Amino acid sequence: MVFDGVCVLCSGFVRTVVGLDRKNRFRFAAAQSPFGEALFQRYGLRTDSYETNLVLVGGAPFIRLDSFIAVMAELGWPWRAAKALLLIPRPLRDWLYERIAKNRYAMFGRKDSCEILSAAIRARVIG
Repeated sequence: MVFDGVCVLCSGFVRTVVGLDRKNRFRFAAAQSPFGEALFQRYGLRTDSYETNLVLVGGAPFIRLDSFIAVMAELGWPWRAAKALLLIPRPLRDWLYERIAKNRYAMFGRKDSCEILSAAIRARVIG
């Protein structure tokens, strides 16, 4: 999962996933890292605002709300129930995600740098 490392909401999601991912399926990279930027570029995503998470599951890329759904689906029950969000048409899902993404710093805060303090998270960081 490539996430905005200075976004409080995004970092909180990473901590949540680490806590729920008992099989250690996910690895993490801050979008601001060279590896994160390279992945964003590879999948045609902007590298100046990081307004989406990028999740790769089985080699398939997921962005916006679909990235959240893909992660939750991999975590098993009851989190897999998030797949019900796929019933919302993609344009509406993307619109909802983009409203939060564009306002995430104002709503949840922003850190000066990516600070991954937990050893459990540091062990799963790539790049």
